[in-house]
Amino acid sequence: MAETTLDVAQIKKLLPHRPPMLFVERLTDIVPMESATGWKAVSINEPFFQGHFPDYAVMPGVLIVEAMAQTAGAVVMHSLGLEREKDIVYFMTIEKARFRKPVVPGDMLRMPVKAIRRRGPVWRFGGEAYVGETLCAEAEFSATIHAGMEASNDPSDSAD
Repeated sequence: MAETTLDVAQIKKLLPHRPPMLFVERLTDIVPMESATGWKAVSINEPFFQGHFPDYAVMPGVLIVEAMAQTAGAVVMHSLGLEREKDIVYFMTIEKARFRKPVVPGDMLRMPVKAIRRRGPVWRFGGEAYVGETLCAEAEFSATIHAGMEASNDPSDSAD
């Protein structure tokens, strides 16, 4: 079976996120409905580094978890053949988050995610974030697929 790799242009067709909130640039090792690995090149030009922290730039842990969740969302959308114009994945929960080592500018973040469970439109994933072979963060998170995104323009209907 040929390995599927998605680049940032293909990921943008799956997720509504755009810079500066798009935190996955490549998807590799895709096993439909099961797992994938997301990649993010961490740059000093990221807007959050201006305040987190100016004298010692560290990627916020919550954004590392967001990057893992975006990886999971992209693999789900890709696996189901969905596109962001019609369907969207909403973050629901974060559990068991652990932050072990700082992620800093110049790092290449590798984020393997794996489906733990699926019940209808709700998916639960486990994810890890590595720089090289060093585990920097891990978490479990869940999300749901919301159909008909274009039908609702009410901002109160949105979630993260």
